[in-house]
Amino acid sequence: MSETNRIEYKRELTPDLDIEKEVIAFLNYKEGGYIYIGIDDDGSVVGIDDVDECMLKLKDRIKNNISPSAMGLFDIASESHEGRTVIKITVASGIDKPYFKTKYGMTPRGAYIRVGTSVEPLPQEQIDRLFAMRTRNSISKIVSNRQDLTFEQLRIYYDERGKRLNDNFKRSLELVTKEGEYNYVAYLLADENNNSIKVAKYSSLDRCDLIENNEYGYCSLIKATKSVLTKLEIENKTATKITPMERIETPLWDRVAVREAVVNAIVHNDYSFEVPPKFEIFPDRLEITSAGRLPESLSREEFFTGISIPRNKELMRIYRDLDIVESLGSGIPRILRSYGEDCFHFTDNFIRITFPASVRIDYASASASATENKTEKTTEKWPEKWPEKWPEKGQKILDAISNDKSTTIAKLEVELKIGHTTLKKILREMQNENIIRHVGPDKGGHWEIVNNDAK
Repeated sequence: MSETNRIEYKRELTPDLDIEKEVIAFLNYKEGGYIYIGIDDDGSVVGIDDVDECMLKLKDRIKNNISPSAMGLFDIASESHEGRTVIKITVASGIDKPYFKTKYGMTPRGAYIRVGTSVEPLPQEQIDRLFAMRTRNSISKIVSNRQDLTFEQLRIYYDERGKRLNDNFKRSLELVTKEGEYNYVAYLLADENNNSIKVAKYSSLDRCDLIENNEYGYCSLIKATKSVLTKLEIENKTATKITPMERIETPLWDRVAVREAVVNAIVHNDYSFEVPPKFEIFPDRLEITSAGRLPESLSREEFFTGISIPRNKELMRIYRDLDIVESLGSGIPRILRSYGEDCFHFTDNFIRITFPASVRIDYASASASATENKTEKTTEKWPEKWPEKWPEKGQKILDAISNDKSTTIAKLEVELKIGHTTLKKILREMQNENIIRHVGPDKGGHWEIVNNDAK
């Protein structure tokens, strides 16, 4: 192992080690890079003794000593090399160049760049040029048109991961401008907004015969993301092919690739266009379209090698906090593993990913059959004690359980378009009335309809 233009080795983290300079150099470099702590300059692995303490110190120094904020642009993880533990810092190329040491400002003393295997100060002329080119339409700089925002959903998602938001979370998550006003990042993550993500389904190969048009949004972008993922998981049915030797079951689209593509489309969408990403299901393919082109400093070849320049680093940071995104630059290689570069199509204003289906689905026939079944079920008897308690929603829940006893609350929420709180309340009352019951654990159990009149 030897150092390259994208790899730097450091034997140990000492007070004298200028780790900020190394990180800044990669932030300003067009390809980003990797810094390993616990490997000598000659590539010899020496390891790290107190890994947790070292990782905390690294995060603290990078977070507090570099401007603009590098949060969302770096990962710190431990790896095993030759039986010893080392620390790997993954640094993405930043979009808000030039990055610099906060202490010294935008001067050659504070700003650096990677040149081969060394780090060089940025000349003042280049610093001024980079600053002039800095993106002005970053969603962190756009002031939200609403300032009465609340973030209870965001708090719940952080609590679920064991990460409580403190009183200063609006600044630490970069949800406010320098003047203290909520920015567009905050607007997207707020409990209420006008951002909506569409998942459409067509029975034709073009966009002429629309049979479903679902909208997930007007809520935290995190919740909308989870709803889109759940909806596509429902649609990603398994096709079975029986051969003389075995039974082969294949989903319509690779599940890992779909998840990565969905999250990438949402996190890296250019929201300054005020156009959300779009998800479209056809009988022979899934199309995912996001607004925005590749960053000017990133070529297609670099994009396909997994080099990451997060368009919305604030969103990237939060999605990583919530374990929705695993690590920088990992999404595209996972997609390419299943579908190759041909699934990507770039235009001046949009990026589209197309996943061909493993089998062609006749959605027109399936839709007609579902309509017939629904018509039949609406004539079934409804319990006498329920007419005044959500009879329409209750009947939909009963129908869904009848069709799929292993259905989950998340699936019911997406399929029936019932809010999470309302759905849990109806289910609880239906259980209290002995109309339905849940058998087994919350995860892995199943529903049963126990009131004969409700069947």
